[in-house]
Amino acid sequence: MTEHELEAVMADYMSGRVSTDPAHDILHVRRVVSLARALAESEGADLRVVLPAAWLHDCITLPKDSPDKHRASTLAAQEAIRFLKSIDYPYDCLEGIYHAIQAHSYSAAIRPRTLEARVVQDADRLDALGAIGIARCILVGGALHTPLYEPDDAFCERRQPADRQYVLDHFYTKLLHLPQSLHTPSARLEARRRRQAILFYLDELRRELSVSRIRNEQYPLL
Repeated sequence: MTEHELEAVMADYMSGRVSTDPAHDILHVRRVVSLARALAESEGADLRVVLPAAWLHDCITLPKDSPDKHRASTLAAQEAIRFLKSIDYPYDCLEGIYHAIQAHSYSAAIRPRTLEARVVQDADRLDALGAIGIARCILVGGALHTPLYEPDDAFCERRQPADRQYVLDHFYTKLLHLPQSLHTPSARLEARRRRQAILFYLDELRRELSVSRIRNEQYPLL
């Protein structure tokens, strides 16, 4: 099976999977695959492991408010191996793919032991940063009917962030800290740029919320 044929099979399989939230759809999977390919080529990782792991890393997902969400990556790894065996994927790659999928999850807190697992984890975390990361965070919050921000302290200046109560708090509990958790030099460089995009968004949101508290006749918006 050529790489092109393999990706067609993976894409077809993943297109039939049901995501538990709009931020973990097939578009997310395709972005992670693209990022993982670029990182693998930059870092010299084995694409025979990286590409299937990236395609299948979210073949099983659990809702973000599920108490079992830390188990999702293990369930996904098990299902991925079942599927790969069904298409006679090379046996010598399966262990590496299983570990890469299991270790990709932030909630699982499994340290990646291989370069391929580090690449897949980095690719998945990059997709949680920058403009797309902001959009995905808000999508999940909307699906959970979570308010965007706490009205009296939107930017967690006088309280501990509580991301199960307010969407914006997730930036402070997780997203802004992600760059320091990345492993590969290529990913860390891109993560720093994407983190700046989040900081810019927060600065602009702070300005807009400040404007919204001023009476229109006192503050000309045009």
